[in-house]
Amino acid sequence: MRSYIWEISDTLVRVALGKEKADLVILNSTFVNVNSGEILENFGVAIKRDRVATIGQVSHTIGPNTEVIDARGMYLVPGFLDAHVHVESSMLNLTNFAKVVLPRGTTTVFIDPHEIANVLGLDGVRLMIEESKGLPLKVFVTAPSCVPANPMFETSGAYLGVREVEEMLGWEGVIALGEMMNYPGVLATDPEVMGKINVAHRMGKVVEGHDAGLLGIELAAYSASGISSSHEMTRKVDAIERLRLGMYAYMREGSAWLDVKETIRAITEAKLDSRHACLVTDDREVDSIIKQGHMDHVVRRAIEEGVDPIRAIQMATINPAEHYGLAREIGSVAPSRYADMLLLKDLTKVDVDTVIADGKIIAKGGKLLAEIGAPSYDEKYLRTVRLRRKVEASDFSIKAPLKDGKVKVRVIEAIEGSVLTKCMIEELYVKDWEVLPDAERSIYKVAVLERHKASGNIGLGFVKGFGFKLGAVASTVAHDNHNLLALGLRDEDMAIAANTLAEVGGGIVTVDEGRVISLVKLPLAGLMSTEEPESVAKELERTYDIWRERGCSWVSPFMTMSLLALDVLPELRITDRGLIDTINFNHVDVIYQG
Repeated sequence: MRSYIWEISDTLVRVALGKEKADLVILNSTFVNVNSGEILENFGVAIKRDRVATIGQVSHTIGPNTEVIDARGMYLVPGFLDAHVHVESSMLNLTNFAKVVLPRGTTTVFIDPHEIANVLGLDGVRLMIEESKGLPLKVFVTAPSCVPANPMFETSGAYLGVREVEEMLGWEGVIALGEMMNYPGVLATDPEVMGKINVAHRMGKVVEGHDAGLLGIELAAYSASGISSSHEMTRKVDAIERLRLGMYAYMREGSAWLDVKETIRAITEAKLDSRHACLVTDDREVDSIIKQGHMDHVVRRAIEEGVDPIRAIQMATINPAEHYGLAREIGSVAPSRYADMLLLKDLTKVDVDTVIADGKIIAKGGKLLAEIGAPSYDEKYLRTVRLRRKVEASDFSIKAPLKDGKVKVRVIEAIEGSVLTKCMIEELYVKDWEVLPDAERSIYKVAVLERHKASGNIGLGFVKGFGFKLGAVASTVAHDNHNLLALGLRDEDMAIAANTLAEVGGGIVTVDEGRVISLVKLPLAGLMSTEEPESVAKELERTYDIWRERGCSWVSPFMTMSLLALDVLPELRITDRGLIDTINFNHVDVIYQG
């Protein structure tokens, strides 16, 4: 149980004076002070219970029962904070997510559970909050603001209006209103959108942003609503304009969205002040975390791009803490703050040796020392894939206005390592009134099957990219509505893929020539596994190995695939209701008549 400062402040004073002795003392560290921007040699930290009592000269706080760590040759830094992350994208439940990120130095996360909320509504958010209790990882929740993301063009499993948002904002642990991705609604001062924003303001909560591509007058207007952060930045200019407006610029390095290289140039080249710059992961898969790291990886990437190590660490500690109004509790190693800190073997390589959370050593040498029990789930959270009937190959037929020949069609062009897509016009062959995919040009059929209400809705189209030559791949992870997304070269395999996911409760499946050749089961809301991280990573890597063998050389192709249904990002997307032009926000036909 974490202490409140008023419960322990008198004790901390006595320990700082040496009148009481510390529980844990660290000596001889090279101390990275994110408050002052200094590196201080031979520095100590004294900890009582879960709080820091004093720093600097601490030998007077050592008693016969004090545990002492000699940190000579080590850098002492605050535990890392991830200011914006969707745990669901790791494919792990929250408990197993904590198991893999804590040894990498992440001690606090600010999660937006709008993925599970789109499936389970308020129950999904409650589930995440309840599971966070008792974890050594600090978990703060931002209330999902856009469920569904775009009700005009998609079907999700829940609807969260102003009343539901107000309810969530009143729950313990809910720190902010989550990313307001309906930026057209903000600019149009839509009553419901503004109602959600303003109820957060009235309750004194931060409002998080999502404003892909906005610049100039429109970005300023978006910021004028009181939205104070943005993570949808891919360019140097995006970061510059947001920092100049006083927004917090979240520089993202996920599994597929590798944006630090460009956005960090606002700091390294434009020389802007970094105090409102934060490093985040947003979406990071389990295999990426195990192989590369979590926030330690993002900090490392910033340093590799030329950011001074102290500033990079500030961007993952004190900066996000200040943004959320929590700097008196977390984000630095200083008296009265929670005792969350790391010992690094190497500062520029961000090589994490020891992790301390709430004053306890919980990980060392990349190994978790803390015991974390496994949660249990009600069956309703594990059986969420509801199709009207068994899917048939004919459900994926795309009709043409001619019997044989060629026809022009709108095609979603996916871009490796980018959240964006392009709308392309391509010619495809027609046979017996049906438009055919083209394996040589990596043009696949793509379908979204509504899986929450068993409505029978199926949106059909074409997508270009990826490169694999397979009968079908499918998933119940399809941001943000999380309907069943399938793409492939053969209708029969697409049907097998969809039916397989319905049977197992969700996941990622690969089918070729009538046979399931890989399957990652994600039964928790159709988004997350309940298995151990290493097991999930192994199955995911097996899937990627097959995709690579069949021609896909992309980094984290699944992450890119999962955004094909996200109809709040440019340019062309697909939902259970069809193709959506997300520049002009209207439905468009697969067949191009221009």
